[in-house]
Amino acid sequence: MSHPTPNVVVMSVAVQSTLDELGTPLRDVTFVVVDLETTGGSPADCGITEIGAVKIRGGEVLGEFQTLVNPGVSIAPFIALLTGITDAMLVDAPPLRSALPAFLEFAQGCVLVAHNAPFDIGFLRAGCDSLDIAWPTFSVLDTARIARATLPRDEVANCKLATLAAHFHATTSPTHRALDDARATVDVLHALLERLGRLGVQSLEELSGVTRRVSSAQRNKRHLADNLPDSPGVYLFRDHSGRVLYVGKSRRVRTRVRSYFTASEQRRRMAEMIAITERVDAIACSSDLEACVRELRLIVEHRPAYNRRSKNPERVVWLKLTTDAFPRLSLVRGCRDDSDRGAAYLGPFSSRSSAELATEALLQAIPLRTCTTRISPRSSNHGSACALADMGRCGAPCTGQQSTDDYAVLADLARHAITVDPRPVVDAVQQRLTHLVADERFEDAALWRDRLSSFIRGAARFQRLASLRSLDQIVAAAPTDDRGWQIHIIRNARLVAAGTAARGADPHSLIEALLVTADQPAMPPDDGAAVEEAEMLLRWLEAPGTRLVHISGDWCSPALGAGGLVQQVVITPARDPEQMHGSPAAGWSTVSRPIATYRSNG
Repeated sequence: MSHPTPNVVVMSVAVQSTLDELGTPLRDVTFVVVDLETTGGSPADCGITEIGAVKIRGGEVLGEFQTLVNPGVSIAPFIALLTGITDAMLVDAPPLRSALPAFLEFAQGCVLVAHNAPFDIGFLRAGCDSLDIAWPTFSVLDTARIARATLPRDEVANCKLATLAAHFHATTSPTHRALDDARATVDVLHALLERLGRLGVQSLEELSGVTRRVSSAQRNKRHLADNLPDSPGVYLFRDHSGRVLYVGKSRRVRTRVRSYFTASEQRRRMAEMIAITERVDAIACSSDLEACVRELRLIVEHRPAYNRRSKNPERVVWLKLTTDAFPRLSLVRGCRDDSDRGAAYLGPFSSRSSAELATEALLQAIPLRTCTTRISPRSSNHGSACALADMGRCGAPCTGQQSTDDYAVLADLARHAITVDPRPVVDAVQQRLTHLVADERFEDAALWRDRLSSFIRGAARFQRLASLRSLDQIVAAAPTDDRGWQIHIIRNARLVAAGTAARGADPHSLIEALLVTADQPAMPPDDGAAVEEAEMLLRWLEAPGTRLVHISGDWCSPALGAGGLVQQVVITPARDPEQMHGSPAAGWSTVSRPIATYRSNG
């Protein structure tokens, strides 16, 4: 039997949005206002008898959708009396398996709106479940909830559709037929949007948050964003004494700051911060990268109470091969330029535990001393050997059993593994892994996997950062969306100047001006903030489209360095014992991880 196709009417309207609107401007949002008639059962019964919908954008109707649906069951007499839909009317109507996909196609990419949305959306979702159709990720608005949150109790008796349609003088009265009710809901929605627009609700995000609780004090401070630039930059919330409470960044500062004074901001600590905010300052930036760097530096400088990230750069640690006569591995809080005295570094690491894992991996390959006693050639013949010496894992320089020259060979091997070629460490740990897997000691093998991974990542991170810090100056450019150029000057892994050349302008003139005005920073501080800034710069330099204009120095990394091994050392144990047959290392597989690329003058 052939079924009539749903009635669909489509029109097109173009509307220009304003720059002042927050988030997704309401004029740019396409809504599909939907209403259903059902058999009166629960959503689990999927008893839909009619679907009506109206597509709107910017106050204009773009199209309508209407179809009867054969539910496959008889309609109760009181439902037929209420809606006017009878069994005879549904004999030739399409079944749900035809009608529902047609509606979903009509509503694709739109925001669904319904009056008492849980009822209608519940039936639609249940219908999708019964047909094994994945429910699309629709945003849903409920005009009943919006009305209850917007209208005073003494203005309307209730928030039923018929009451609201009459109150707002809707052009269509609800009739308990799907399309008529959807048209009436459209008029109610427009009236509510007009009411909310006078209160400053201009975006989908703000409209979605209308039904959430927002204090009047929070809404009243929205004016603090009025004079901020709507361009890339950094913003600072300050209290009555001028103390910085919070630092943030955004591509559109005014838009972002305004969002803090709406219901879309749900973080409790932000509500506390807004309550004591007296003003918001902004620093305009020429690029997103400059905004990121300025935000980081301001957080480190002011330590705002309501920021969580980057406030404590001193918490990161490095693993250092010391510079004394008998070098050892030591956890340090800073990384200094003392490689000329024999120092070498791994890291930084985000925690001591990660650094300790890397230590175990290095000691597996090279038996450096682990004691903290300061040993000199004159004092190396005193005391007794430790347990590691008895186990053959230390040459016992503290007792004079290992000379300075003999120990220097081990120190050189460790220094070379850290800075140039980590393969001796990789080979030693992988040999240990092979034996552990062969003995089916998978938990121990997983621990050594983590140790090796921590060592390689620490070495790769330091080598990558050191290559950038060694360059006196980098001039680089990246295209903007409007075919201009973002220009950045980087010296010793610090951003010292930034600017944007408009489309058609000569970027070389801007570069010359930036070079004249750029800061000449001292060497970067040896803390986590400097590392975080350097990694921001590296990500930007490595991004597609970035071009190197000039480099002072050689930008390179060791040919056999740790960066090339990052992909190879992350291994996971097989869960299926059947995979253990064959080679001793069977059951371990390589997991690919992306690594950074390097550019050089060559």
